[in-house]
Amino acid sequence: MQVTETLNDGLKRGYHITVTASELDAKVNEKLAEAQPEIDMKGFRKGKVPMALLKKQFGQKLLGEAMQEAVDGAMSEHFEQTGDRPAMQPEVKMTNEDWKEGDDVEVDMTYEALPEIPEFDASSITLEKLVVKADETAVDDALKGLAENAQSFDDRAEGAAAEDGDQIVIDFVGKVDGEAFEGGAAEDYPLTLGSNSFIPGFEEQLVGAKTGDDVTVTVSFPEEYGASHLAGKEATFDCTVKAVKAPKAAEIDDELAKKYGAESLDALKGQIRERLEAEYAGAARAVMKRRLLDKLDGAVSFDLPPSLVDAEASQIAHQLWHEENPEVQGHDHAHVEPTDEHKTLAERRVKLGLLLAEIGRVKEVQVTDAEMTQAVMNQARQYPGQERQFFEFVQQNAQMRQQLQAPIFEDKVVDHIFEEATLTEKEVSKDELQAEVEKLDEE
Repeated sequence: MQVTETLNDGLKRGYHITVTASELDAKVNEKLAEAQPEIDMKGFRKGKVPMALLKKQFGQKLLGEAMQEAVDGAMSEHFEQTGDRPAMQPEVKMTNEDWKEGDDVEVDMTYEALPEIPEFDASSITLEKLVVKADETAVDDALKGLAENAQSFDDRAEGAAAEDGDQIVIDFVGKVDGEAFEGGAAEDYPLTLGSNSFIPGFEEQLVGAKTGDDVTVTVSFPEEYGASHLAGKEATFDCTVKAVKAPKAAEIDDELAKKYGAESLDALKGQIRERLEAEYAGAARAVMKRRLLDKLDGAVSFDLPPSLVDAEASQIAHQLWHEENPEVQGHDHAHVEPTDEHKTLAERRVKLGLLLAEIGRVKEVQVTDAEMTQAVMNQARQYPGQERQFFEFVQQNAQMRQQLQAPIFEDKVVDHIFEEATLTEKEVSKDELQAEVEKLDEE
């Protein structure tokens, strides 16, 4: 087997691989010798079929396997000897397309090598860590929100008109083209006006209704409505208002705390304070991570594989196009050409991705099985009732596992850098932190 370099330009590499006919023949004979003891052929005892006959019977089939294994072996040996790591799957092409048995196999392999990443000293980084304490106003606001969520409704005075935010109790029958449809009727249904829990336009038409009123509501089902026989159609709902009730927030006391699983109001306040400060810490970490990535981007420089940059730019352009055209669900649209702005962002992402990956490799950062399981569980919750199928899908899909693993790995590497960097704490207000978070979206 012979490997000859044909291209060495920047990160681009090219090699010509020759697998001789004698090497292939030896590999086929090796495979036949391994299989011979288990082969049972009519006219011969098991394991006693002559090699010449086995080669005639199975040689052609094994020859293809031998060719693939020989080329794969040559590639693996090459990468082990050179230390090259391909940025993407190498392109492999057989050059003697008129090959016949007895000929050498000639193969061209091209790829872009990952660049040499310069060593990085995390202790040279200085970062500011924003700290926000949950003040009494924030805790009180959160308590008010909990009280509103635990609200009850009291009957309004006789003859009072329903207002936005009120709860009305109704009987209704829905009709399309004058005919009642399945699932379009209910009795004693409690509907909170302004909750947007019904078809758009439904609740607004009941504002001002009084107990005892009969109201006909006319709406159109959305074009993307789940039931295809109703999608886009106009419907009428004959509603009878049986009660009009005003919202009443729950009292902020120990009883409210018990509704939320706390022993007392003070205990609930403590839980709220912890939750708020955890949220603030998460937001502050996002700000600090962005500042770290900005510093890494400016501190380190190396050649980038064009194929990775082009692939990332195309993905960015495609994603942003869908965000601008949310009505297009599929991917059978015209090609989206990346702009210079997309390419600049792609270069930053590729550079930082390679740098963080190298730091993680050097520092032996690993994503544990428990962390992966938790990530899969979190994702599976988005598919209620299909969690098991999602788990099986992830187990069988290497690309999906990589998508789930990548952000965990990145965050662990970032945390490792934080541990080695010099951090200075700065206490700020919630509004100041919010302003810093908003800047992230602007940059």
